[in-house]
Amino acid sequence: MTDAALIGPVSPPDLHVMTFNIRRRFARVRPGSPDRWVTRRQLVQRILAAEQPTLLGVQEALTDQVDFIADALGPHYKWIGRGRNPSGTGEHCAIFYDSQRLKLKDWQQLALSATPDLHGSRSWGNVTRRIVVSATFTDRATGAPLVALNTHLDHLSWRSRLESAQFILNLVQDTRDSQPGTAIVVTGDFNAGEHSAVYRRLTEDGVLRDAWEAAAAQLTPQWGTFSNYRGRRPGGKRIDLILLGEGVEVVSTGINAARFDGKAASDHEPVQAVLRYDNPSSKASGRG
Repeated sequence: MTDAALIGPVSPPDLHVMTFNIRRRFARVRPGSPDRWVTRRQLVQRILAAEQPTLLGVQEALTDQVDFIADALGPHYKWIGRGRNPSGTGEHCAIFYDSQRLKLKDWQQLALSATPDLHGSRSWGNVTRRIVVSATFTDRATGAPLVALNTHLDHLSWRSRLESAQFILNLVQDTRDSQPGTAIVVTGDFNAGEHSAVYRRLTEDGVLRDAWEAAAAQLTPQWGTFSNYRGRRPGGKRIDLILLGEGVEVVSTGINAARFDGKAASDHEPVQAVLRYDNPSSKASGRG
């Protein structure tokens, strides 16, 4: 029996996007702690089995957790990304996608640093390495191009968060300039709320819009997205975001604060949205 979904599988032209910081696995956790991956992984699996997003941006996933998520989603899902350490180990910002719906054309992973092509590099005051993964897809159902970016900004350094936000915004602007009409989706744990300088940097010029604010329907209250395994927090900060480029319509969105016998799957709540976007070539030729 599958758990009730907040959104669940969707049909074209709708696209179901999710961002989910699943919380990395730690080798030593006190007995009875809600942070134990051996307990939480079944709850993560239940959420993913019910929701079946078309596109999923994951943060903090170690290699074995990435493999677990792939199994939980099913054999037609594929993923891209590698660990943020120079050796390719460590936390991933993996992008999972339904390969029956989305065809991968290209992808890259960049360090959020002054030397982005140097894997594992650090700058801007962050001790922890930070990355952004980007992928270019073709929507098999509509033929429309789609670019997805997934990231996890630093939890300590405000300067790193602000510089990283500008770096990501530059990537989005470059994509918009070089591939006009392409739908752009950015998912991530930004470690900064909707009233922060980071949020303003990402959204104030209109290149990116917040799916929560742009949605035609909000399916849930505004729960704080970092619960730290506590109860739902109405009106809390939204530090996990889905951001969108121009031409992307938000049909609905929600913050999935599911609890299973009072237990949370992660210290973050997944954020989900149903999107629609046009095929620019169909528009230009009069088809649609």
